[in-house]
Amino acid sequence: MAQLGREVRHRQSKTRGRSQKRGRRFMIAWQAFSYAGVKYNLSHLHPRRVEILQPAKGEHPERTYAVQLIFGLHCFTRSAEAGEVIDPALLYSDSRETRVFCLRRYRLSMLLPAIIDGLAGRPCYHTGKGNFFTVEVVDEQGTTQEYEVYFTASRATERGVLNLFVQSADVRDGAHAGNRPKKRPIRLHVILHNTLTNRPIKEPMR
Repeated sequence: MAQLGREVRHRQSKTRGRSQKRGRRFMIAWQAFSYAGVKYNLSHLHPRRVEILQPAKGEHPERTYAVQLIFGLHCFTRSAEAGEVIDPALLYSDSRETRVFCLRRYRLSMLLPAIIDGLAGRPCYHTGKGNFFTVEVVDEQGTTQEYEVYFTASRATERGVLNLFVQSADVRDGAHAGNRPKKRPIRLHVILHNTLTNRPIKEPMR
């Protein structure tokens, strides 16, 4: 039987693809995963609220954004390969889908809190599909890899609060090396401000 993430009884809005419609979803406080006698703690991916500061610039005053961080199932699980025989004990579910617990993604997910906390100082990129991503260079056993973190921003049900939903995070493999969108960077403050004020976020020119 698949292990199940515990749903926090507090609903938030969710951006759904390009349409930017305001849906509703449960935030997930992920239960620890156990396999072969080893327990994998997932508390670093529990939802939490942060404040993101936009410094004053010219005539524009300092601004603070209240942001609810939510981490999705794909941050530490993967899909099954075609024809792959999966040990049922490796399955992990949320309220929408069941996937395979991935030790590599789990280990890399330990980097996510720091990456997201520092997102305002990182280049972000528009995928052209309603979401965004940033890239962290990681060293896996002496090999440099690019860890891609995909996220959406939406207005929460609580007035003046935003959701930042981390959809997925993984190292891009060689088979998909040419599929990453090539765009100019966009600042997180632009994403947050336009989302809060219900303005479209234009894709930067190549």
